[in-house]
Amino acid sequence: MSQEPTPAALSAEDTKLVTLARATRARTQAAEGAAVRDLDGRTYAAATVELDALRLSAVQGCVAMAVAAGARGLAAVVVLGEATELTSPDRAVLDEYAGRDVVVHLGDARGAILP
Repeated sequence: MSQEPTPAALSAEDTKLVTLARATRARTQAAEGAAVRDLDGRTYAAATVELDALRLSAVQGCVAMAVAAGARGLAAVVVLGEATELTSPDRAVLDEYAGRDVVVHLGDARGAILP
């Protein structure tokens, strides 16, 4: 069994988010997988949704679940996929819900976090 390619600098809690985002993306074969941890320590994971009637990024899916669960905000976010930076809509959602200081880790599909 191979280890996930995450840097040693990630906390155990953030490494868990990488695992959740990676598994969600792989299971659904979506463009992106994301996972977030709310301020109470609960985690939510989602993949990109691309239906004719509904399009959500993985980050937007995670935030929607956190809001629906009554979370007061987010402590950390992991996004895995092709992007090397957050999209403007994802940044806007995170700014509104979690604030500009929320920890965001971006990585590739395998879970290697970008520097």
